[in-house]
Amino acid sequence: MDLNSASTVVLQVLTQATSQDTAVLKPAEEQLKQWETQPGFYSVLLNIFTNHSLDVNVRWLAVLYFKNGIDRYWRRVAPHALSEEEKTSLRAGLITNFNEPVNQIATQISVLIAKVARVDCPRQWPELIPTLVESVKVQDDLQQHRALLTFYHVTKTLASKRLAADRKLFYDLTSSIYSFTCSLWNHHTDTFLQQICTGDEAGAANSLERTLLSLKVLRKLTVHGFVEPHWNAEVMGFLHAVFERLKQFLECSRSVRAESICRDRLEKTIILFTKVLLDFLDQHPFSFTALIQRSLEFSVSYVFTEAGEGVVFEQFIVQCMNLIKMIVKNYAYKPSKNIEDSSPETLEAHKIKTAFFTYPTLMEICRRLVTHYFLLTKEELTMWEEDPESFTVEETGGDSWKYSLRPCTEVLFIDIFHEYNQTLTPVLLEMVHSLQGSTNMENTNAILIKDAVYNAVGLAAYELFDSVDFDQWFKNQLLAELQVSHDRYKPIRRRVIWLIGQWISVKFKSDLRPVLYEAIRNLLQDRDLVVAKKANGILAWLSNDDFEFRTDQFLPYLESMFTLLFQLLQEVTQCDTKMHVLHVLSCVIERVNMQIRPYVGCLVQYLPLLWKQSEEHNMLRCAILTTLIHLVQGLGADSKNLYPFLLPVIQLSTDVSQPPHVYLLEDGLELWLVTLENSPCLTPELLRIFQNMSALLELSSENLKNCFKIINAYIFLSSSEFLQMYAADLCRSFCELLKDITTEGQVQVLKVVENVLKVNPVLGPQMFQPLLPSVFRGIIDGERYPVVMSTYLGIMGRVLLQNARFFSLLLSQMACELGQELDQILGNMIEMWVDRMDNITQPERRKLSALALLSLLPSLNSVIQDKFCGIINISVEGLHDVMTEDSETGTYKDCMLMSHFEEPKATEDEEPPTEQDKRKKMLALKDPVHTVSLQQFIYEKLKAQQELLGEQGFHALMETVDTEIVAQLQEFLQGF
Repeated sequence: MDLNSASTVVLQVLTQATSQDTAVLKPAEEQLKQWETQPGFYSVLLNIFTNHSLDVNVRWLAVLYFKNGIDRYWRRVAPHALSEEEKTSLRAGLITNFNEPVNQIATQISVLIAKVARVDCPRQWPELIPTLVESVKVQDDLQQHRALLTFYHVTKTLASKRLAADRKLFYDLTSSIYSFTCSLWNHHTDTFLQQICTGDEAGAANSLERTLLSLKVLRKLTVHGFVEPHWNAEVMGFLHAVFERLKQFLECSRSVRAESICRDRLEKTIILFTKVLLDFLDQHPFSFTALIQRSLEFSVSYVFTEAGEGVVFEQFIVQCMNLIKMIVKNYAYKPSKNIEDSSPETLEAHKIKTAFFTYPTLMEICRRLVTHYFLLTKEELTMWEEDPESFTVEETGGDSWKYSLRPCTEVLFIDIFHEYNQTLTPVLLEMVHSLQGSTNMENTNAILIKDAVYNAVGLAAYELFDSVDFDQWFKNQLLAELQVSHDRYKPIRRRVIWLIGQWISVKFKSDLRPVLYEAIRNLLQDRDLVVAKKANGILAWLSNDDFEFRTDQFLPYLESMFTLLFQLLQEVTQCDTKMHVLHVLSCVIERVNMQIRPYVGCLVQYLPLLWKQSEEHNMLRCAILTTLIHLVQGLGADSKNLYPFLLPVIQLSTDVSQPPHVYLLEDGLELWLVTLENSPCLTPELLRIFQNMSALLELSSENLKNCFKIINAYIFLSSSEFLQMYAADLCRSFCELLKDITTEGQVQVLKVVENVLKVNPVLGPQMFQPLLPSVFRGIIDGERYPVVMSTYLGIMGRVLLQNARFFSLLLSQMACELGQELDQILGNMIEMWVDRMDNITQPERRKLSALALLSLLPSLNSVIQDKFCGIINISVEGLHDVMTEDSETGTYKDCMLMSHFEEPKATEDEEPPTEQDKRKKMLALKDPVHTVSLQQFIYEKLKAQQELLGEQGFHALMETVDTEIVAQLQEFLQGF
């Protein structure tokens, strides 16, 4: 691409690409895409975005195309890579001058220079760093700033490289520029402080920007530029200087007006100082040892004493608390139980920590955390009054503990209390004892203090296990506080119910739960939504699987609780809150199961409306799906009444062509499965939903296991209708799946086939005939995975035992395909079956194998007679598996035999049987494994073989069997 002739054309197309008219925009974008690989294109772009007289939007677009081109075509090995000649020219052009007037474009140019540096610096671009160093020294403000901005982005990018060779290069770079960067930072910092003192606000703003950029460079160099930074006096000097500079900047903040242009940048710089310390501690804990004392003194002074009043701000407090927390929790500073195993560096750090955290210091930190930082603020109380639902969401959600003050203070409290619990337990207990008894309703501060102290006791529950008799405290104090209905006491009602939730998993007698249920029921009627939601929350704790839950204790409260929860679900408006209430309703339904049936009418009527309202809120729809899962399980066969709502929900949730499936699929499949398991019969609508399955099987995702469960559920529900409609599609899908699937997936596919043969032994083999040759081949080839071999033998056992005609056809087909004699293939199969019998671990399949091989008798076939010994061996093994001795009569009986259907009786701890459980039981009554006595079957087959061969021939055949096996067989057959 010729630069002179192309510049005008490219400029014109770039101008068109900034158009709002898609008819102009689209062709321009297509043309630019074609030019991406043209030699000279990026040189033209460089000329355009460095020409300050052109339109800003055009220049911005040119920079973006250039930057994207670096990602795609700069590396030598990239397809259509830029030539070395053009790259050399571009590198030179990028650092010719640093005078870009537009901030956004300047930032993009800095970023793209850094991208080039990541690939080329220093080997192909040795002049980059020296040029930047010289450029940041110039007097021109604009050039100095742009060069410093580029210096920062280049340093940041090079610091992020992790290969050993790249790390070595960065260490070398750091050692060559560290002194200069420190001097640069000190210069701009001093200039800023002087300008603040003289009131030069505009000059101070410029200097502060440069201070911030140079500090960002120093942060990367200090943290990532040294292997053992504590040996470098300049590094440690800089880190110690950080504390002094922090104090100076914090004092500056007193004199800088809140609306000043400097204020925001000043706070960002202060936070950046703390990030330097936090990053250094994270990357170099032992090098930080020399800074532990000063860091703790500084942080505790500003956060927990009057020194910080008037100068600290929320994010700075968070950073200081994080610094304390990281020092307290740092594993590098914790000696081993055996002190001799600890390094000298660890012992030194631990010694400094121990010397600092004295009893008075810990007591003051604990008291200030609880009585100052834990207190609900005026803003929080106002929010509670004006928008209680948002308050609960803010309280339970919020930001990460690293960035938000309240969670940060609570995490710091937990960590310090855990580390120094022996010292702090008496301090906290004394605070609790001072608050026992009634509280003056007019004293808002006293109420807030009690709320804060109770918060601390909840957070430290595990540490206080041996020090607090929570059951007595609950009965003597907390229960009474839950019953105080005064409006001003609602923070305590809310806090007490939360406190109980914290202690349930630690120490709370089961006998007290009915009393607590009564209290929760009262709180769910609380006029205040925040308190009601806390009560709702603890109900989730109580019904959680992790804790002891007794249905008989809860049943007296079930109707009222469920009604109140449903009312709360209707009252709240935010998705998060509705999800939380639905979660509790689901827990309750899951726990009481069928006993929920009289009370769910209102919820069943409301859920379709809620589903419709939540069309744009997929996470709420997930919560509805979970509730429906537990509802269907609770309603059992009666869930059929929900089908007009339920089946369209399943249809949408499991349709991969619908965008919501990304969120709803997992829960939708679970709902589909439980619906089938609890369905009393197959409806046309339920059958129609299976059309979704083909696309789901193609996904081959982690949901495949549930897909196979759903297929099996249809087979058990109504095999003839289902297979008549979908067998051909399923067989095709399975053939595709088996080409590329894990061993576990292969077994899942084969189990479906096995279930089809179990349910429909006559038509099943024909429907899945394309799969059976690979099963046969797998057996005679000796499949190496035992679990797969076991399933192969289970399938072939069904065919051989229950459809001998089809087995003969399959045997002929395999002989033809393999070019072998039919008898030879049969002999190979029997031999491998006998050899790999130990692969089968399930007693049902072991008995099936014995029945199947015995079904080959009586026979005159020489191959079968040749394998007679193996068949008898497997049969005797089967007898050992299934025969139990009657202690009274001394005779044996087959323990797998079932004579009639008995409704399984579930105990209180067990879930009642589903409709599918009943179907499986009825199926077992037709299954030879459960209807044919193996003992009787062996006797009849041996007798028939004896009649066929005659006494002498049969005797000769039996002599091929080991005498010990014969003796065991005779013992089992006594009485026949």
